[in-house]
Amino acid sequence: MKYPIEKTEQEWKEELGVERYRILRQKGTEYPHTGTYNLHYEKGTYCCGACGEALFESNSKFDAHCGWPSFDESILGKVQYISDVTHGMKRTEILCANCGSHLGHVFDDGPTKTGQRYCVNSLSVDFKK
Repeated sequence: MKYPIEKTEQEWKEELGVERYRILRQKGTEYPHTGTYNLHYEKGTYCCGACGEALFESNSKFDAHCGWPSFDESILGKVQYISDVTHGMKRTEILCANCGSHLGHVFDDGPTKTGQRYCVNSLSVDFKK
């Protein structure tokens, strides 16, 4: 898949550092309840930790009690959805549509009117006021 922002894996590794590279480029996952943004509720925008693209607005964030930052919708057109059948599960992976970096997964079990729960790694996003 081609993305507006493309870099070599070596460039990503140098720019992101070990842990962010593991999450964003190797589809890793943080341990639950360890991420900076899990219980973070300031007003602003959550942007891709790799390229800076705006992905989620703070008004879509809620506490899903799952241990990861959760949102009930993304900014239109900013997230790509990919079928993920790894680890014996059927899930929908979410990627930044601008650079293809792994953000987490989206589930159809959200408690809000959208019914969605975007489960996102804190290391995959940056917060901007």
